[in-house]
Formats: sequence, C-alpha cells, structure tokens
Amino acid sequence: MPLDPDALFAPLDLDDRHTVLIAISGGSDSTALLHLFKSFADRHAPALRIVAATVDHGLRAASAGEAQSVAQLCAKIGVDHVTLRWQGEKPATGIQAAARLARYRLLDEAAQKAGADIVLLGHTADDQSETVAMRHARGSAGENRRGDAGMAPAVLYADRTWFVRPLLGTSREDLRDHLRAVGLGWIDDPTNRDPRFERVRTRETRPEAMPDPAARLADGIRAAALIATHVTRPSPGLIRLDPQFLEHEGGVTALRLMLAVTGGTDHLVDAARSERLIAALGERKARATLSRAVVDKRHGAIWLHREHRDLPAPGRPGIGAIWDGRFRVVTPIADAQTIAITGAAAREMDTTVPPGASQALVLAALMAEPAVWQGEVFQGSAAPSPLGPVLATWRLFLPSFDLAPAAALRRLFGLPALPPSPWRDHIFRRP
Repeated sequence: MPLDPDALFAPLDLDDRHTVLIAISGGSDSTALLHLFKSFADRHAPALRIVAATVDHGLRAASAGEAQSVAQLCAKIGVDHVTLRWQGEKPATGIQAAARLARYRLLDEAAQKAGADIVLLGHTADDQSETVAMRHARGSAGENRRGDAGMAPAVLYADRTWFVRPLLGTSREDLRDHLRAVGLGWIDDPTNRDPRFERVRTRETRPEAMPDPAARLADGIRAAALIATHVTRPSPGLIRLDPQFLEHEGGVTALRLMLAVTGGTDHLVDAARSERLIAALGERKARATLSRAVVDKRHGAIWLHREHRDLPAPGRPGIGAIWDGRFRVVTPIADAQTIAITGAAAREMDTTVPPGASQALVLAALMAEPAVWQGEVFQGSAAPSPLGPVLATWRLFLPSFDLAPAAALRRLFGLPALPPSPWRDHIFRRP
C-alpha cells in the first residue's frame, strides 16, 4: 500500500512555524522522509521553508562525496541544503556515542541558525524494534517499563529544539518501496553492515520487540502528580518530601527522579536499589547516600541534599558550562571571581530553618551549593549568581514520554515552562 504523507505528518503542529529542518544522510529512511514531507508541505503548508541538513562525520573517505550527492538531490527537488562537518579530534573509543552527540549538537546549531525549532529524523519501525531489543539484552527495559517504551516520538534537545520521529510506525522496506516508485535512489552506508556495532548485530537477528510506551507514560504522570503535591524546596539545596508519596503508585519513579536531580546525575539509579531505599525509609528514622544525594528521614519528613564528596574544584566555567550536573552558567563570571562550593562560609550566613528540619541539615545542604568567590573572599550573598538550575536527567535530551514529570520538576525549581509539543494531540499544546 502506498505511503500517505498526510497520515504521517498531519499530526505535526506546523501552525506559526516558518522553517523545518530535516536531517538527511542520503540513506533510504531519511531520503524517503525528505521526499514525503516535501510532498505534504507543498500541498498543506506551501509557505513553509524546508532546510535539509547532512552531517559529515569525517569518519569515512566517501562521506564528503555522499554529502555532495545529497546536496544535488535537494537542489533537484527544490529544497535548501547545508552540510555540517564534525570538526576536531575524534575519540579512539565510543565513536558511535560521540558521533551521535556531535550529530545532535550540529543539527541543533543548524536549526537555530535557520530559525527552526523542529528537526525531523528518519528513524523507522525497524530502528524502534532494534532499540527495544538492545535494551532488553542490556537488562534495562524492565525498570518501570522505561526501556520498553523504545524511542520517543519526539525529544527536546537542550530545552529548545524538538527532534521529531514521524516514521516510527513505518517500516524501512515500505520507505524503500516508496523511493522505487518515485524513481529515487539512496546511499548504503557500509557501517550499517559492520558487526562491530551493537545495532548491526541486533539487526541481523531480525528482532520483533515492539515498544510499549503506555506504562512509562502512565508512571511518569503519576510521578509528576506526586512531585507537585508532596515535594518542596524549603531552603537552598534542600528538598523536602512528604513520606506519604512513597505509599502511592509512581513513588519509586518520583524518588529516582528526585535523587538524580539532587545529586546532579545523568541517569536514574536502578529500581532495585531505589526499592531497597524505600524499604529502609519505612522506618521512623533513616539515613543513606544514593546517586550522590544524602537521604535523611527525620521528624516526619524525608530530606534530600547533595553529598559533600566529588564536588567541583574552584574555577571559572564559561557560558553554558554545567557545574556539578546541577547548574548551568548563564551569565559571565568576572575575571577576578571563581565559582566554588559555599563550604564553611555557610556557617556565617543568615539561614532559616524550615519546620521539621534542623540547623545542621540546612547548613549541610547549603555547604554543597555553588557560590561566587573573589580570591579567598566569599561573594555569594553580595551579587546575583551567574548560575541557574538544570535538571541533570534531561540536561540534553528530554523524551516526550517524560514531559509530565519534567514539567513538575521545572515548576519546583522555578525554571521556564517547556516549549510547546510538536504534536497537535499532545498535552503540551501551542498557546
């Protein structure tokens, strides 16, 4: 059956959007994506500018020529094209992960330059099955069914650019049939047959693992409700949780998220250790350290703060740099100043002790917070901080599955609202 561009792209919210970037490598998936979306836009959004972007990783001798071939195809069908080159030294190990990060960074930069906040990606149902199968093989699919959800239909990058996957329900062979029908060829990347890579080995087994996003979505919504009703920030660096939230479904996920945000870690602690912690927190008093966060239950509340180990050394990080996984530099740091932990200077500060806490607990949290120093002189309370909070778990990538808990945590930390969803039927709509 021929593919229907309207069915693929009508759910996208293109209202008030003037430009869309499409990532195209020249392979069958991204070439079909470009042709299908161009057909859709010509009929439904003729004023929409389409920019195609090819990332040349510089890892193969043929890559520059392939990028030029893609540019010629785009010129033929009337689409603007840019080639993005991954410059600099390449790592000796973990090359695919590094290339992925570079690809997203370059595409995000190109989108910003073009005035687009949407980048379309050509991931298919085959890619989705492989992803779920790989997560099962690594044993990372069963924790609250997070891995079983597979790739999200959209991912927000760096809080500003949506990377959207409209072909996740479409098979690669159907896309190739479409290209054959319209007389377009594609480029076969030899790395897609290289058994050194996990995805290639998984593909050769012809996985039939299907995504199941419903459980992850429901668990995230429950966790968001618990965070909104049972979690507060009563003083700098200190998080208070009502013990009742542990009694509700979604409590494990909410706790894992709070641990990651408090400790500034990219990944959620595994569910098994979280559940052991929850069992310990069933006692009247408990204290533990997990995911770089101190967990202290006392006086009818659970308190979280950053532990005092492995904190950053004094320095002058530049704009955009991440400090301890918990803060981002948002304004320049003066030449004579540095960012360091508050440390013992917290004892000289005027602090308020929230109900149920103690002075020692408030100071322990405050001591691990960043502050401005000028030489040996503490400047933390003398000027606005050049740092703003970030949510470590979603510092770069926020899958649309997690929009509900991310929104709840952003409200908790006073961060701006998320950009509207790229999908018309999502709960985060355009105003």
